[in-house]
Formats: sequence, structure tokens, C-alpha cells
Amino acid sequence: MPTAKRSALLSTFWKIHKWIYVRSEGRLGSHIMGIQIVRLTTIGRRSGRPRSVMLYAFQAEANPVVVASNAGDDSHPLWFLNLKSNPNVTVDLSGSQFAAIARVAQGDERDRLWAEAIAAEPGYAEYQAQIKRQIPVVVLERKTEDASNPAPAAN
Repeated sequence: MPTAKRSALLSTFWKIHKWIYVRSEGRLGSHIMGIQIVRLTTIGRRSGRPRSVMLYAFQAEANPVVVASNAGDDSHPLWFLNLKSNPNVTVDLSGSQFAAIARVAQGDERDRLWAEAIAAEPGYAEYQAQIKRQIPVVVLERKTEDASNPAPAAN
């Protein structure tokens, strides 16, 4: 499915999917075509408000990993720009929420995770071949809650 290009139909699908996922508390919509889905909540870099997005994910060790492909667009997705500004995020995985720190994988780790991402969804390689930017791979590391830097509340 990641080889789909951004369109009004695709945007509508993800909005409906998010609505179903939220209303069912993660019981419905946690997988699509065998791929794990997470709801990632970031803090808007301009608005300061929580922003949630549904993303494909895979597990690497104990952490979910997401790919900032933006449906093969040359620009980074807004959620990625938000977490670059504030890496404190909330991850909802099959209805279970936890606070995390988002970090962009670099070097050998990125190469290893990118290979895992392509194995899970070969469409990512097609996206990369079509654009100039390197598609970021983001690790969502679970954290213990820190009152001075709380994760955003999911919306």
C-alpha cells in the first residue's frame, strides 16, 4: 500500500481509518494487509497543539519504527517536521499508549532499519527511487514519564 500516491481518496481513507481506530480503542485498524499501524501524536511546531497521524510501523528490538516517506513526495511529512522540533511523542500501538522519544536513525542503524522497512513493505524502495531526499527512518523509543517534558495527549 505505501506505493499509493497522495490523493483525496487516500487522505479520506486515512481519516476514516483513524476514526475507526480511535472509536474502537485500537481493536480495529491496528493492522492493514499484515502491516502494524501506529497512531503517532506529535506537538505541532507552529500551533503547539497535539497532532495525530496513522503510520505503518515495524518493531526493531523493543521499539516501533516508522518511515517518513510522505507517500513518495520530495518534502518531509508534517509529522516528521513536528517531531524534529519536539521529539516527545505519544505512540498508540493496538490501543495501548505510551510516551516516547522520537529519534532519526543514522549510519549503520539507519541502513539496517531501512532494509527491514523495505522487507516489510517494498513500496518504500520505489518511493526512494523517485525522490531526491533520503527518506528518514524514525525510532520511537519508550521513555519513563518526565513531568518536565511530557508527551502530547493523543487527539
